Amino acid sequence: MGALAASVGAAAQHPSSGARSAMTRTRTILFWAIAAALLVGHVIVAWHSLVVWRFWEDEAFNLTVPRNLLAGLGYSSDGALSGSTITPFDPRISTGPVVLLPVALLLATGIDPVMAARLIPLAYWVLLLAGLVVIGRRIGGRWAALLAAAVPLAFTTSAGFSPIQGPADLLGEIPAAALIVWALIVLPRRAWLAGLLVGLAVQAKLIALLALPAFAIALWVLSDGTGRARFRDLVRRSWLPLVLVAAPTLLLEVVALLSLGVPGYVQHVRSLGGFLLSGGQGDAATSVLQKLGTLADSWSLPAIVAVIGAVIALGLAAAGVTRQWRTASPEDRVVIAYALAAFVGALAFIGWWATASRLPLWVRHPAPGVFAFFPILAAVAVWAVVRMPRRTVLRVTGVVAASVLALVVGAGAVLHVVAVSTAQTYTLQRQQDEIAPIAAWVAENDVEWLAASPWGYAVAPIVLSGAHLGMFDAPAMADVPRLTRDACTTEVLLDAGAYRVCAAP
Repeated sequence: MGALAASVGAAAQHPSSGARSAMTRTRTILFWAIAAALLVGHVIVAWHSLVVWRFWEDEAFNLTVPRNLLAGLGYSSDGALSGSTITPFDPRISTGPVVLLPVALLLATGIDPVMAARLIPLAYWVLLLAGLVVIGRRIGGRWAALLAAAVPLAFTTSAGFSPIQGPADLLGEIPAAALIVWALIVLPRRAWLAGLLVGLAVQAKLIALLALPAFAIALWVLSDGTGRARFRDLVRRSWLPLVLVAAPTLLLEVVALLSLGVPGYVQHVRSLGGFLLSGGQGDAATSVLQKLGTLADSWSLPAIVAVIGAVIALGLAAAGVTRQWRTASPEDRVVIAYALAAFVGALAFIGWWATASRLPLWVRHPAPGVFAFFPILAAVAVWAVVRMPRRTVLRVTGVVAASVLALVVGAGAVLHVVAVSTAQTYTLQRQQDEIAPIAAWVAENDVEWLAASPWGYAVAPIVLSGAHLGMFDAPAMADVPRLTRDACTTEVLLDAGAYRVCAAP
């Protein structure tokens, strides 16, 4: 009987152990199933961005720089927005050499120009996602990593006159975000490398300068001591990263000075300053509420649902930082540094955009901050729940809130993938078919320049035809044929179906 009782007692304990094991296996299976679905979603969006979406005008304008570099014209654009003459170090090209020089290397291999243009940004997209997985896991484990990698898939930037159609667009916003994330990853142990990566982010997209306050607050949190001692440690940690932040830009400016000479360089600095102060735009007369509404509408979900998700993420992250601030372990202090950096960084990008009334309602402007910092805030929200006391009302509430956040992000990601998969759009293949007769005519007639009339759909066909790109209303284009979708008012030099080449007036 004693042996039987012992056996029964042991058997009574085994189910709880077995149940825990089964629950662990279930969670593991669920994790990998969601991870696989997330990967498939990212692949679908990336594939459409690479080979389905049309090559649009900002991509084409950026492509003129690597093309001119290979043609021996230096680091120059076609200057379509700067007088329509070859323009060295064109300030209107805010996507920088960290993106465009690798494109030139690919272009030199003879690869299709669109693929050369898009493979580099797509590689940065992969780098961004990998960085979010790494930093998410460091913050809150594998579920936080999964949530961080899902946030960019829920964010949609394809609406509006100046979009990011997808992660392969030849633009600098996503490369800048990727470099910012990796700078945060290496910051706790290699602050100098973080500084260099931020400097490279600036030379991917100038607006990455807005990330500097985020890194300043993170370095302050990671500094040792209190009062003056902490300030001295902050200075000790910061001086070399700051030098390296400036190094890529300083190198580019030295090259520009040597290339342009002193008078040309002075004019270059003036033009660059004017571009930075104006954002390259006129007065769009937009309000803060309009900007925030545009941001809320950019999540593949009803705006109110996106706002609820943002409030949950910020609330959980703030609660976690507040609870752990005084008793933080070294690991927790790193997470707190990431949390405050993400909050300050997101606020800097969104605050700048929202309060700049001259800037249009283009979510592309704050996109580097959204891609880099919003996923980190979501991961910190998971960490905050993990740090809550077990078997308490607070923990239960936190788990429910985090689950709602995950559902919001997951729903946004799914809806984005569905929208991409089912969109009926003007495709890259159709665009290339329509450009083929224009390219043949340009080659046959040895045409050097074509003027776009107006800016928009006519831009990419000119660049992909092999001609230089100008604007119809530029004085330098007075005697240059126009490419347009409209009817010609002068002699028709080529009727290519969708496009016409018209003689200069």
